[in-house]
Amino acid sequence: MFHVRPPARFAPHSWLPALWPLLAALVTAVYWFAMAAQIAHDRRLAERDAMREVRSYAEAYEQYVTRSIGQLEQVAVQLKHAWEQADGHLDLEALRRDGMFTDSAFLEVAIFDAGGKVVSAIPRRGRFALPAAGPALAHHRQNNSSALLLGAAPGDAAGRQRNLRATLRLESPDNEFAGMVSFVVAGDYLTAFYNERVLGMRGLLALVAEDGGLRLEGHAAGRRETLFGTAPAVQGGDGGARFDGARFSDGTPRLLAWHRSAVYPVVAMAGRTMSDALAGADERAAAMRRVWAVISAGLMLAALALALATRRYLLRRAGEEEVRTAYRAATENAKDGFYMAQAVRDTTGAVTDFIVVDCNERGASFYGGSRDDLVGRRISSIEREHDVQMLDAYHAAMANGIHEDERQMPAGRRMQITWGRRRIVRVGNGLAITLQDISERKAFESELLYLANYDSLTGLPSRPWLTRYVPQAIEEAAGRNGTLALLLVDLDGFKHVNETHGHGAGDDLLKQAALRLGGLLRPQDIVARLGGDEFVVVISPGGGDDELAAIGGRVAAALSRPYELGNVRYTIGASIGISCYPRDGEDAATLLKHGDIAMAAAKRDRGGKFRFFDPDLYIAATARAQLRHSLQGALAAEQFELHYQPRVDLATGRLCSMEALLRWRHPDLGMVPPAKFIPIAEESGLIGPIGRFVIEEACHQLALWRTAGLALVPVSINVSAHQFAHEGVHAHLAMHLARHHLAGAMLEVEITESAMVAEGVDVQRELAALRELGVRLHVDDFGTGYSSLAQLQRLNMDVLKIDRAFTSELTVSPEGRVLFQAIVSMAKALDMAVVAEGVETAGQLEALVALGCDEGQGYLFAAPMPARQAGALLGRPQMMTMPARSIEMSM
Repeated sequence: MFHVRPPARFAPHSWLPALWPLLAALVTAVYWFAMAAQIAHDRRLAERDAMREVRSYAEAYEQYVTRSIGQLEQVAVQLKHAWEQADGHLDLEALRRDGMFTDSAFLEVAIFDAGGKVVSAIPRRGRFALPAAGPALAHHRQNNSSALLLGAAPGDAAGRQRNLRATLRLESPDNEFAGMVSFVVAGDYLTAFYNERVLGMRGLLALVAEDGGLRLEGHAAGRRETLFGTAPAVQGGDGGARFDGARFSDGTPRLLAWHRSAVYPVVAMAGRTMSDALAGADERAAAMRRVWAVISAGLMLAALALALATRRYLLRRAGEEEVRTAYRAATENAKDGFYMAQAVRDTTGAVTDFIVVDCNERGASFYGGSRDDLVGRRISSIEREHDVQMLDAYHAAMANGIHEDERQMPAGRRMQITWGRRRIVRVGNGLAITLQDISERKAFESELLYLANYDSLTGLPSRPWLTRYVPQAIEEAAGRNGTLALLLVDLDGFKHVNETHGHGAGDDLLKQAALRLGGLLRPQDIVARLGGDEFVVVISPGGGDDELAAIGGRVAAALSRPYELGNVRYTIGASIGISCYPRDGEDAATLLKHGDIAMAAAKRDRGGKFRFFDPDLYIAATARAQLRHSLQGALAAEQFELHYQPRVDLATGRLCSMEALLRWRHPDLGMVPPAKFIPIAEESGLIGPIGRFVIEEACHQLALWRTAGLALVPVSINVSAHQFAHEGVHAHLAMHLARHHLAGAMLEVEITESAMVAEGVDVQRELAALRELGVRLHVDDFGTGYSSLAQLQRLNMDVLKIDRAFTSELTVSPEGRVLFQAIVSMAKALDMAVVAEGVETAGQLEALVALGCDEGQGYLFAAPMPARQAGALLGRPQMMTMPARSIEMSM
């Protein structure tokens, strides 16, 4: 047996009981210091986060101000042009009667001649308060700039400015100074951007002119005080800083951020009190102090109790010996095997063998026996019985002092261990051996190695394995001057299987597809799964194009056979791209890339086909990538615009609505069709910001038409499945409707059938939120997606837009007319209005009226047009005169 020397006799120490309170006090002190540092750190983080939020809000406010002043400048320029066209004889009151300047933001509008005399004016709240033209007139007389001049409204106190005055130079036909246009605008028009959730109840929102002549402040609802007498000077560009209370009238320190307008000489400011910014951090700090105070008290009480118990223990154990602890007790409860072996030497002193002189039961169990079976045996005997090499390692340890290794134990013997980690240390004339069972770890490593190289679902080689195999296969093909082919296979419609039948059915389909692929190939060919629903088939040797085409056809046909998914039979297709070595590339990366390009081309051919790679496909893919790159900067470069296509009431022939259609005017390529760039935008994730642009631009254009005095009709916008699932369409619509003071009924949302079944979206809740805004909901391109009658009934849509494919069949075949009639009847039963898309002929129009269709849209009425032409339609909404027979049938 192993033994250890017993420890020295234990003697009580009088100082030991006092150690516990000292340790408790030390821990408490250390934690209080650490907590103070953490609190300070939290406050710094809170201040940093608050400053980031205030700076972001200042930037957003600057954009709002710049846009608002821009709209004001547009009105001023329109008024200037009207004055010039009227030869200086312009009646502002007549313009107001015609619908201009009805917005409550306009407090006063006036035109001054070159001498400062009021030519025409609209009073403020029923009375004139026209100031002398003063410095503004002098500025425009001395400067021929056509820029808008911003300043404080005359009459406002210097310490509390409430309104903004904007003036614009007027010129005579010979470009001489002829006066100016003057607007007095309510300050609330520019400071209503204040958000109590972000800035708090005592925050600050200010618009400051760079020359110091203008300062408008905004505060929380009900607060009207002026927080600073003069705006603090801000140096450099945009930024933020903490200002002490001396800078503000209420003496409260604040975080102040500013953002300069890139268009107008104004600075947007936003501020938040330090107390609001640090409120959360201060609450957490107070909670931490309270909790630790309790913990500290408990810790000290526990330390005192432990000190008392220690003292009693020491007194009780005084004079007693500690119990001797044998090595046996330590080792018998261990998970590792421990052995002691004595060296056996010959007459020359050379070590020839070893004898086991001791071991624990755990160690003996590894060899399928007990301690009594192992002790006294020679290592050579154990080696022969279990067919495991041991002597070489033991001799190495005797020679070097230590030896460590990991070994796989032989199977089929009495060994109870698969893998062992062995550590052998020389001790005098013997060895101390530790044997650790690492079988589970090795099994886990083996499993990880398998998972790294093989797909756990299908059992096929995975992408990492393939990236190592294909270069080797290319090298072998090059060595024999042969060929090699890669078939990249993508399952068409697999995503829909997951969405409609669940991921379990999708996994089952992938396993069936893998089995079908494996059954089509020769023994030397390889099938691997790249991931998702993509597979790669390596054909080696490759053969000719005819042979590869035959293989591609067989693969497409096999994968297109119906799949048994539980109680459902489901049919999908496959798109296959073929690349060949050395014709299409001489390395694995190039072959895979070219195969992927060919596969994408096959998928664009509506799937179920195969395509060989050719350079033209590469050129097309490169052009597509360049278009994607251009698309990333198109929004910032203001290359997008909206065109509008009318919808016509088929009972009256009048304009009843317009659809906003996105157009991309590329500086080099000209007008890029939406069919080219919308799919790229959806793939690259740019559809989100583009969709937000469409919402904002449509609302802005409606507001401009309203300002021009035109009778508005609703405008519909298209929302993609990606926007509907991820972009918060309801929030964007609500924000821009409110910003432009538009009723929800002025905007309609067209949602494709694929968006209605978007994965991970609560469709009913999102549609209900849109409906609460007063927005009407359209099902766009009906008949091309996956909608069912039950789904349309559940989602309670307002309008059904029938795809142009059905409209085109109306006058072609009786079946087309019957199918269209069925769709109209279904929509009427669900209380939905029906819009026919793609109306291009008078015959189609007559058939639509006869079938009871409500509205039509198409080139028969008008093509999509820019906003200026669409605005002209609003002035003459009667688009066409309906035939008498059609009108009677529709009544």
